[in-house]
Amino acid sequence: MDMKAVSAIQKFADARATSAINNYVQARPATEPTPEEPSIVQSAGKAALDFAQTLAQTEETAKQAMIGDADPHALVQALAQTELAVEAAVSVRNKVVEAYQEILRMPV
Repeated sequence: MDMKAVSAIQKFADARATSAINNYVQARPATEPTPEEPSIVQSAGKAALDFAQTLAQTEETAKQAMIGDADPHALVQALAQTELAVEAAVSVRNKVVEAYQEILRMPV
């Protein structure tokens, strides 16, 4: 092989390696988590805050209904929202307990 052929092969190999490196560098950010996505802990915290706010709003509506300042329809609607929130919280709790029990049954 002459020197021109060897030089051409080396340039081709270098260009191919550089291309592969550039492709990897461009594709790598796609596999990294984005900071905008909330974590599971943040999502659970937000859900707990929403649950607490729903309960507080229902309590306030109930107090207003007792003194005659709230519409009875608003009280029924607030109680329905609270019922849904409690059912959702109980369902999540049940799933967590089932998962914990399943982990306890795993052999060590």
